[in-house]
Amino acid sequence: MLEKERPEIVIVTTPDHWHALPTIAALKAGAHVYVDKPTAHTVGESQAMVRAARAHGRVVQVGHHRRMAPHMIQARDFIRGGGLGTIGMIRCHLNAGGAGPEEPLPTRPVPPELDWDRWCGPAPLRPFNGGNPARPDDAPGTRGIHPRGHRHYLDFANGSLGDIGVHWLDTALWITGETAPRRVHSTGGRPIKGPAVFTADAQTSDAPDHQVVHYTFDRFTLTWESRLFGGNDAEKGDVAGMYFYGTKGTFQLGHRGGWVFYPAGGGTPQGEKARLNEPDAQNIRELWIDFLAAIETGSKPACEIADAHRATTCALLGMVSLKAGRSVAWDAARETIPGDAEAAKLLRREYRKGWEYPA
Repeated sequence: MLEKERPEIVIVTTPDHWHALPTIAALKAGAHVYVDKPTAHTVGESQAMVRAARAHGRVVQVGHHRRMAPHMIQARDFIRGGGLGTIGMIRCHLNAGGAGPEEPLPTRPVPPELDWDRWCGPAPLRPFNGGNPARPDDAPGTRGIHPRGHRHYLDFANGSLGDIGVHWLDTALWITGETAPRRVHSTGGRPIKGPAVFTADAQTSDAPDHQVVHYTFDRFTLTWESRLFGGNDAEKGDVAGMYFYGTKGTFQLGHRGGWVFYPAGGGTPQGEKARLNEPDAQNIRELWIDFLAAIETGSKPACEIADAHRATTCALLGMVSLKAGRSVAWDAARETIPGDAEAAKLLRREYRKGWEYPA
């Protein structure tokens, strides 16, 4: 298609494990690219995407649409303007879902219209356990890998941290101007969903049902907390959001809930409601307008590939720490984990035979 049609723009909204190769191929073919977040499934893939964008001089916009939300922009301006004082800590959270063990889904015949080998692509070829297409909104882990369940299968994505978490990590970097942590430590597991099951006949998801990640930045500490059980509106009415803690007070920021500033020592809170586009309560329309403007004018897009790469790297370092079972240091200048060769290997992965990992 790239050779025959020579598209000007390529849209990559595949599962995470298929972000890097089409993006790089499109850039080499001279196209501008819109790619969904996170940028990639592994840090090495994301690094290769940044290099390709620079080498071929194309615009790459990444789908962090929250950068375009009016209340998010107001929050950024308030905090950057000193309204919160000096920030010492940031907390990001997700609390959603019910409770109880996850039941394995049986292996099923691949639908005749689906090329499952191609869907898995460079990732391992797992048995197909697709969910019920008539129930696309079933809870994660109950609908199977495809459609819409892949985010909780670590061969194809990186759980809640690589899905929702990367949005809030990007928001934190965007607002504060920080670029990378010095150290990352993660804990988590599946005490509610239960041990992952993977046999020829049945499988469950294998992403954690809860995870806590501590990021040590030069100027503050940031934490990510997620759980897929006990979901409720205890966190100020937003199942996902973040809190900035500064010398002048606490700033609560939500996607759908807007923002509220609570002054230190009391006083009247102030805030702004969210302004989102329907029918999906997003600001993707504005992100697309910005993408087209960047192509036409040569300006930097709202969330270009290097910015999104940094947020994706933060999320993926949390998964590296979880898999390694220990904290990891991060050398942002060299983009590697120093002094821990075993953990550093997790920045990449072996592709399935027939596929080449991008350089």
